Amino acid sequence: MAHPNTALIEGLRKAAGSLVKGNYYAWGHHGACNCGHLLQATTELTKEEILTWAHTGTGEWTELAQERCAVTDAPINLLLKKLAELGLTPTDIHNIEYLEDREVLNRLPNGFRWLKKNVREHVVMYFETMAGMLEEKMINQVEVNYSELLPLEKLVAANEPE
Repeated sequence: MAHPNTALIEGLRKAAGSLVKGNYYAWGHHGACNCGHLLQATTELTKEEILTWAHTGTGEWTELAQERCAVTDAPINLLLKKLAELGLTPTDIHNIEYLEDREVLNRLPNGFRWLKKNVREHVVMYFETMAGMLEEKMINQVEVNYSELLPLEKLVAANEPE
């Protein structure tokens, strides 16, 4: 599962918002598909630029993610590097493109069901559910040292009668 972080959570929500607003969506278009919208939301790149860069590789996002070469820094690798910097693995990229992560699907409103990869409303629901799940995980990872916030001496002194 993707590493929970603010940039990814905000990117998923921004991408979902752009889809709700009616931004161009086409699952077969590298710049306007599921990963394309996430890249648009987290970079300054347009769908056209993403498409141009993605066509320096061969295949869909799933295949591109498996063939990533961190050494060459070819344009497609810059896109994949950005997705990796968001905390996504090749498996996460596949799951975002095909809406298949069972952990996300199990948290859908009204329970588990399979979603269709090329249905705008399904992508929005998946992105919003994934963002909520990652946010919950991130919050649960926060450790609060209450003794540093309010040392015991101050707590005792505050409760002593005057």
